[in-house]
Amino acid sequence: MGKITVLRAGPLTTVQDLGRTNQRAAGVAIGGALDLHAARVANLLVGNAETAALLEIGLGKMRICFDDERILAWCGSEFRLRIADAELPPGRAAFVHPGEELEIDPPQHGCRAWIALSGGIDLPLVLGSRATDLRAGFGGFEGRALRDGDELPLGIAPNPSTTSRVASWGAPAEWARTASRHPILRVVRGSEWPDFTVAAQSAFFQESFTVSTKTDRMGARLEGAELRRMKNVEMLSEAVAPGTIQVANDGQPIVLLGDCQTIGGYPKIAHVITVDLPVAVQLRPNDTVRFHEITLTQAHDLFIARENNLERFRLGLRLRAS
Repeated sequence: MGKITVLRAGPLTTVQDLGRTNQRAAGVAIGGALDLHAARVANLLVGNAETAALLEIGLGKMRICFDDERILAWCGSEFRLRIADAELPPGRAAFVHPGEELEIDPPQHGCRAWIALSGGIDLPLVLGSRATDLRAGFGGFEGRALRDGDELPLGIAPNPSTTSRVASWGAPAEWARTASRHPILRVVRGSEWPDFTVAAQSAFFQESFTVSTKTDRMGARLEGAELRRMKNVEMLSEAVAPGTIQVANDGQPIVLLGDCQTIGGYPKIAHVITVDLPVAVQLRPNDTVRFHEITLTQAHDLFIARENNLERFRLGLRLRAS
């Protein structure tokens, strides 16, 4: 059993996995890695189960020390990761020696990355998951973001997938780096779409929106054209999920992310399709974003295509390891 020591934690580094998918009826958010696909890919690259706990890092510098040899891989925005003088590109497995330090510099674009370590982070399960729920204060490491000096136990590592510093093979580029410099989120219409005025419907697809500073793991608040409804009536709370775009009382949209509540009372103008959530979670304050409508059938086809490609990726990794 090995461990990592957090020498510099950065502003919002947490332990995450694929979240708590079976607790929504009890009002518990799904949580987990905001980009579940990136987390799955990073874990596969180091030989872990896709459900293994890993690190989610936000804006800011970070430094980690390893006490035994490990394989690591990461996916996300344009961070710079290095060990000694070696740059560690995204989507590639890399070998770490005992006593070495991983240094992470802030990204130029995007705001999050996911770092998998062979063996996974071995913390207790809470409601079936090791994910940190910051609002409820449980899971992960003491239910909080990591701090300088924290030590995280690691599980037993599988056989190394590489003994070179950086593997010559890796994940597709679009999976490894997910931040977009000109983000366009594909959406399907929400259940309250007909309640909005024609002007609001037109503005939603024709105008750009700016990401507010009031943005966190729960959701990205946007600022732009006021999206008015034809009648300002109170709504009963209904189920919401990551990707749901609600419109608050001030007429501004909110793109819900992984830590969002399970129900909400704001009208739902649209929903970001699953395969575009990796782009949505990389939005940072002052970014601009636009929306593009597609059909539900197209959204399903895109999701199925990505899952089929992920299965081919799994098979390729198994063949390489055999």
